Amino acid sequence: MPTQRDPGNIWKTIVSTVIGGTFEWFDFMVYSYFSSTIARVFFPTVDRGGALLLTFATFAVGFLVRPIGGVVMGLAADRVGRVKVLSWIMVLMSVGSLVLGLTPGFATLGLVAPLLVVIGRLVQGFAVGAQFALSSVTIYEVAPPNRKMFYGSFNMLSIGVAAMLSSGCSYLLSRHLSHADLSAWGWRVPFLIGALVGPLGFYIRHHVDESEEFNRMQARPAARAPMRERLRDFVRENGDAVVCAMGVMIAGTSLNYVWNAYLPTYAQVQLHLSLSSSLQGIFVTSIVMCVLSPVFGMLADRVGAYRLFFFFIAGWLICVFPLFSYLLAAPTENRLMIVRVVGILFLTLQGAAHPGMLVKIFTVQGRSTGVAISYNTSVMLFGGLAPFYLSLVARLTDARFIPPSYLFGTGLLAILLVLVTRTGRRVLQADRMERGQRRAARGTGMEQAGANREHS
Repeated sequence: MPTQRDPGNIWKTIVSTVIGGTFEWFDFMVYSYFSSTIARVFFPTVDRGGALLLTFATFAVGFLVRPIGGVVMGLAADRVGRVKVLSWIMVLMSVGSLVLGLTPGFATLGLVAPLLVVIGRLVQGFAVGAQFALSSVTIYEVAPPNRKMFYGSFNMLSIGVAAMLSSGCSYLLSRHLSHADLSAWGWRVPFLIGALVGPLGFYIRHHVDESEEFNRMQARPAARAPMRERLRDFVRENGDAVVCAMGVMIAGTSLNYVWNAYLPTYAQVQLHLSLSSSLQGIFVTSIVMCVLSPVFGMLADRVGAYRLFFFFIAGWLICVFPLFSYLLAAPTENRLMIVRVVGILFLTLQGAAHPGMLVKIFTVQGRSTGVAISYNTSVMLFGGLAPFYLSLVARLTDARFIPPSYLFGTGLLAILLVLVTRTGRRVLQADRMERGQRRAARGTGMEQAGANREHS
């Protein structure tokens, strides 16, 4: 009888969760790409800057409920099963996508139209609040012990695939549809495509099994404890790890959302470059992310994910201001592409190991909840709200160096939060010890091989 550690079962789990994550991130990214169009459709009575600000505020609304969805769905997943709750999430995400794709504009429904958009974003935000956490935990628990970061990197690969598909779809629509057709119906097409995640949820529910670790955890009496007791135990056992995990996420999520959600608008408004050039850049860099995520995941298993984390932060802090200075000195599509590629390399270098890094530091009975809280709180405060922050400040002051200043600040905060926690210092020390043990083992192996050759 096949077990959870059989390669076929492992890859079935990975492929199904990656496809589900791809559809869910697809809709979130499309919304940011068509923010200017959505602003005209749902906020036509406000000036361009105000409409764009309202659109990014609506974008941010989806992130405000993500921690709530993460906690509710995470607790449910730790109680009834990761796979079962993951399938519910996909169905909810499909409903939110349909609401966004089918809602008539302001000209037809008046104020009801933007209200429905907000409701759709709230449903999406609540659903996606636990998606990353449950996918990460599900993959981590079925992966072999020495390849957790590599297999976890496929969850980050789903973000790259989503960026590639969403930017490619948006690029084709913006290039081949007239401005009138794009505003009338073209921008809705990606949301209707994203609704296909619903049927996939039903497939996962009936064809993917829970992990052996979860089944063993369910057999313990603590798994059946009342909700209040489980919350108290979670805070006691995982509170420090939540702070550490937020530090792990802050730099990567701020870079991800500035690069993929804000930079297309920044390039249009501040640099006067076309939307299609930004979408081309996202498409190319998402391919880079897809290819390199597994490579950097393997590197994290060999070098140590937390050691790699500090290397990424240090390199990014050195590069971020020179990158924007280079772009602003002569804003062109070629320079924008180069800047995008360099940024995505830094994002992938550290982000590939995010799923494994987060799951690793939480107890088995608190994994889904812990990853969901830390991930969603970080993404809400430093990722999803970033386009709104930057757009708001841009209305008050010189917007050219706001993005690099923001990214530099979040990088410093990320280092601080990891280093001040017991969990962060512990796993960093564990990475160093494991690295030393691997070197010693290789040295012993080489000595043994030499002795065997001499003996023969």
